[in-house]
Amino acid sequence: MTRKLKTYQTSLGFYDLAIAAPSMKAALETWGAGSNLFHQGVAKESSDPEVIAATMSKPGVVLRRPVGSDAPFSEHPDLPTQLADDEPRHRPKRAAARPKERVPPNTSEAASKAIIAFEDEQRRRENQRRKEETVRKKQRERREQAIGKAQAALAKAEREHVERVTKIEAERDALERKSQAENARWAEQKDQLERALRRASE
Repeated sequence: MTRKLKTYQTSLGFYDLAIAAPSMKAALETWGAGSNLFHQGVAKESSDPEVIAATMSKPGVVLRRPVGSDAPFSEHPDLPTQLADDEPRHRPKRAAARPKERVPPNTSEAASKAIIAFEDEQRRRENQRRKEETVRKKQRERREQAIGKAQAALAKAEREHVERVTKIEAERDALERKSQAENARWAEQKDQLERALRRASE
């Protein structure tokens, strides 16, 4: 049996929030609340006909209004002009206004349409979340590929550097051995020539 939607209200940050949802749990999930606001006494089921009418016209959509105000709920309200704490604790009652719109009875057909609209909104949100996650995944993959490419280039350059240094050191060792051999050869040759010179001078 299809559950009928109910209207729930809370206050988060600078806004009052309202939503038509099938349960308190669904409302909390859509609000993105990290704790049970109903148990904490900061969320409730609304009985205000105007609020109910607004949320039932857009099931599953979070509607907002500046916190503590009597402004109508909407998807994109104006920014609050003052914080709730700056308002008087006892606001004067509003003058008699136009009669509140009567909320149509929640018949089975109306409840079915409302719950379908709520589920459609939930699916839209889930599809949007999946799209955003796909974008983030592609960005991570591109970043990881770029990091891997840079690391591979660094490792290759380091190997080439080590190979060059090793070759240079080997060539330097070979030159050092040649230099030592040449010095030894020259010392022996010089000694022989000096002895020959001394004999010729006698």
